[in-house]
Amino acid sequence: MRILVLNCGSSSIKYQLFEMTNKKCLAKGNVQKIGLIGTYVEHENENEVKIRIDKPVPDHQRGIEEILKLIINPEFGALANYDEINAIGHRVVHGGETFSDHVLIDDDVIKTIETLSDLAPLHNPQNLKGITSAQQILPKIPQVAVFDTAFHQTIPAYSYMYPLPYSVYVKDKVRRYGFHGTSHFFVSGKAYEDYGIDRDNSKLITCHLGNGASIAAILNGSSVDTSMGMTPVEGLMMGTRVGDIDAGALIHIMTTEEMSLTEMNNLINKQSGLLGISGISSDMREILSAKAKGGDRAALAYDMFIYRIRKYIGSYAAVMNGVDAIIFTGGIGENAPDVRRDICKGFDYLGLKFDEEKNDELRGKQELLSAKDSKVKVIVIPTNEELVIAEETFRMVKES
Repeated sequence: MRILVLNCGSSSIKYQLFEMTNKKCLAKGNVQKIGLIGTYVEHENENEVKIRIDKPVPDHQRGIEEILKLIINPEFGALANYDEINAIGHRVVHGGETFSDHVLIDDDVIKTIETLSDLAPLHNPQNLKGITSAQQILPKIPQVAVFDTAFHQTIPAYSYMYPLPYSVYVKDKVRRYGFHGTSHFFVSGKAYEDYGIDRDNSKLITCHLGNGASIAAILNGSSVDTSMGMTPVEGLMMGTRVGDIDAGALIHIMTTEEMSLTEMNNLINKQSGLLGISGISSDMREILSAKAKGGDRAALAYDMFIYRIRKYIGSYAAVMNGVDAIIFTGGIGENAPDVRRDICKGFDYLGLKFDEEKNDELRGKQELLSAKDSKVKVIVIPTNEELVIAEETFRMVKES
């Protein structure tokens, strides 16, 4: 079975085409700046033949059409015709409480995802554009919605509830949902498979660290807590997101600065985090470079980032009464040795022994970074969310 995975943003589409017999990626790429000046399409097939096309792409339907043309292109493509695509898997950010599992898409599913757009106004509408566009182009091919939130549906009520009046939860479904579920699911699964960890008797802390960042506590194979909340703003300090903050501080800022809701939303989503503190960048590579040159604000941003991650790891170890493995993934987690080293400092009380020499040489590869006699494993596992979407799409189509 061949499955096309689509991940649609507000002005972009990322895609991968998988052969599920051997889980091989046959083609991948992205469409950037949809509806804007400077639109381009990047495509690469399994033979690493790459192409970039600069051309206007006015909307998501046209973007998907361009992707399909490349997939069947005799020179750059991977398939002879569209009929060789057996299913399409879509990343959908928010499934609310309605979708505890991934689902075959029909009209009722689309309507429900639309109603959940209030919970993820920056994501779900864009995901829906991809779904409806793909349906119009390939109406006979089964399509599946794979939700970022689904993996975290096992979190208990005492963890996901906020201490607001209960009526707020009942009426508006304000609660913790969590995100990056496909990533936390993938790397935890690899840990079970590759490092002899018993899924049914295990305590994992998975750290997805990128421009967006979240941590999950995974007990016996199930998510029991995660740092992101009702939206991806809560939790860790991120590239441009504020993370945990006193809600009263936001009210104070809005009052004193006479800010609108739109301005506040922009502040906490796009102007805060590493960028807001450093005044330089949201990119950890630039933060590390500025820190090495003596930049005080870059150093402060870095220290805050590390400190908050260590707080979450410590709290999740307490919640689970220990931890068997700490797993790093995401752009920062996979490629920033300094970050991994500084996070793991000070966990002697857990019996963690860290191999700094091995860590300093590791970028972008799977590796065990703890010493042989360490009571806690430290593992880097590059994530593959697109493969998870393909696997879950395959499962849903097979079960239908």
